[in-house]
Amino acid sequence: LQLVESGGGLVQPGGSLRLSCAVSGFTLDYYAIGWFRQAPGKEREGVSCISSRGDSTYYSDSTKGRFTVSRDNAKNTMYLQMNSLKPEDTAVYYCAADFTGLSDRCTVVAGTYDYWGQGTQVTVSS
Repeated sequence: LQLVESGGGLVQPGGSLRLSCAVSGFTLDYYAIGWFRQAPGKEREGVSCISSRGDSTYYSDSTKGRFTVSRDNAKNTMYLQMNSLKPEDTAVYYCAADFTGLSDRCTVVAGTYDYWGQGTQVTVSS
């Protein structure tokens, strides 16, 4: 069972990045998906999530209107489109999967998640 993030890197303020999280070993159909981030010296923060049915999403106040979470169950992959990036978005970003069955709910409570990726670094700097 593996989640592998990609798409991180260095970007200038105002720029965009698209993170991907490819899943192997299980299918995403019955899992809510979450994105989290952790900056140096700070606690892990729940950024966004999307329900297993794909009909419900959540965004933290700091990312609302700039980030978009999505999923492609056929490809067993989830995405986080990040626009208008700010230096304070700099962190290691993690994807995670939470077994919920078919549900219209998701949460950014990290302890509920069953599987985690290894993280990808996002640095926003000029």
